[in-house]
Amino acid sequence: MPKMFDCFEVKNETEQSADLYFFGDIVSDYLGAWQDEDQYPDNIKNFLAEQEGKDINIYINSGGGSVFAGIAIYNMLQRKAAKNKVQVYVDGLAGSIASIIAFAGSEPPKIPSNAYLMIHNPWTCGIGNAGELRKMADDLDAIRVGMVNIYKQHLADGVAIEEVEELMDAETWLNGTEAAKYFNVDVVDAVEYAAATGAYMLRANPDKIPERVLNTSQSKKEAEALMEIKAHEEEMRNNILRTYISVIANQ
Repeated sequence: MPKMFDCFEVKNETEQSADLYFFGDIVSDYLGAWQDEDQYPDNIKNFLAEQEGKDINIYINSGGGSVFAGIAIYNMLQRKAAKNKVQVYVDGLAGSIASIIAFAGSEPPKIPSNAYLMIHNPWTCGIGNAGELRKMADDLDAIRVGMVNIYKQHLADGVAIEEVEELMDAETWLNGTEAAKYFNVDVVDAVEYAAATGAYMLRANPDKIPERVLNTSQSKKEAEALMEIKAHEEEMRNNILRTYISVIANQ
């Protein structure tokens, strides 16, 4: 059973600094935190309040999660970085919205040559009529603009934001060396970590995921769990559609 009200712990806390870990999904609130490693904005707000005046080391190994939660966390960490040193380390994967959080520090993120940034366009799932679905598409376009605006602040010299937008369209995995071609990052020596996956990351295009990530035992276990989740979601969608058709037919 996950700890619903205490979903992260501070490690290596000193009078001068504290460490913060993003080793799970990024979720909206504690109700969505199904494992101890999941993070959400209120958790981060409380953490930062407790570490007032200290430098922060952030370690990321996350496949991402909620866009709005991730952007809220990014903005909170940016305000902290305006007052104290905030150094981000990508230990295995900063995927999807976790790739936004990777740029929240006061210094360029440190990314080993064998760790990854994964960037793509925001996605959602939904049910509705044609007008509602068109609005969902418009909303996704607007959310994408917000993400692009953040990436734009962290481009490497000479890189046009349109290049990054093309990478988002293609759902692209960048190891540390490749990420440095597009973003202001500090590439460091390779370290052996298993890249995080998580339910959100495994919804990405499996054809894009590097083989060494798919081959981790963690990935395989989470892929099996995700298949069960997808089957449950498909059953729920079918039930809703059957109910809707039944209501229409009886009118």
